[in-house]
Amino acid sequence: MVSSGCDRSQALLSEPTITAKLAASRSVPAHSVATDELTVRGLTGVDMTLTVAGPGTRSYAFVVDWHIRVLGVLAWVLLGAMLRQMFPVSAGGKLTSNPIMLALMVGAGLTYFLYHPVLELAMRGRTPGKRIAGVRIVTVEGEMPGAGALLTRNLFRLIDSLPSFYLLGLVCCFVTRQSVRIGDMAGGTLLVLEAEDSASSLGRLSALLERSSLPPETLKLVQDLLARWKALQKPQRLILARTLLARIEPQRDAAALAALDEASLRALLENHVAR
Repeated sequence: MVSSGCDRSQALLSEPTITAKLAASRSVPAHSVATDELTVRGLTGVDMTLTVAGPGTRSYAFVVDWHIRVLGVLAWVLLGAMLRQMFPVSAGGKLTSNPIMLALMVGAGLTYFLYHPVLELAMRGRTPGKRIAGVRIVTVEGEMPGAGALLTRNLFRLIDSLPSFYLLGLVCCFVTRQSVRIGDMAGGTLLVLEAEDSASSLGRLSALLERSSLPPETLKLVQDLLARWKALQKPQRLILARTLLARIEPQRDAAALAALDEASLRALLENHVAR
């Protein structure tokens, strides 16, 4: 029995990379798109289905963000009015000739027009409105969009807003398969409903990277496996856990690794994440 476990561990150790092992676990495409769902391959070989946000959810998120932007602009206007009372402009002087008032006008404009790109970059594909609506931006592969994709989709807001009130963008959301606007088409993005398990998993990854000694690629594999532990069949998660531990601890005896039970394997993985 121990010999059989040892042979299996040796076979795992001989794998070129764990990524190849995981990718070969199921013969399905890396990602596929349904009418209202996006199915992507997780790092552990488990498919994840993300629900595409419809026009109603998108509109709700936009309206919330629009109100926040307007409140931000009004705050600048209120500040400007207070400063104008304190430092009145001379008779016949132009408002734009006052450097303080000019700075306030620029601040209000930047608040309104840079709200989406700045917050989407800072909040990893979200804004306050998107968070309240329970949606986030992903690429068509289901991954976190890069700065280029986010900036592109926001640049095309100028087109989506034509002729007024984002009419063109709203029409596109109703007629396209994945409820995307022109900016999403240009940036290769779409909005999906927030999945609590995957969102919390991604949100914890950055914090784990700061305190773990594991390489980022290995840490992401371990974190992904632990997050989907119960979704995997027991034999599959045991094989994946032993494969990861063999990669993390090459000095560990293969027979001893094969003899570890499920609870011990998970405890070792959690210990490596917490280091």
